[in-house]
Amino acid sequence: MATATLKVTGMSCHHCVEAVTHALKSTAGVRDASVDLQGARATVEYDESKTDPRALAGAVTDEGYTAEEIV
Repeated sequence: MATATLKVTGMSCHHCVEAVTHALKSTAGVRDASVDLQGARATVEYDESKTDPRALAGAVTDEGYTAEEIV
């Protein structure tokens, strides 16, 4: 398992957190995802053989937010 931290912009409420969390957890290979509204970050534990940080950021973008991996 690997862990990625994403900077997520555009979140303003608890509903946003739920939407981003659901998008990440629905991505194949994701074991767990935690989203922090105040910190504008998402921490994702995932299987490297099934997904990668680019796909995770894409899932968040598909929900209408902006995301990029923090390296």
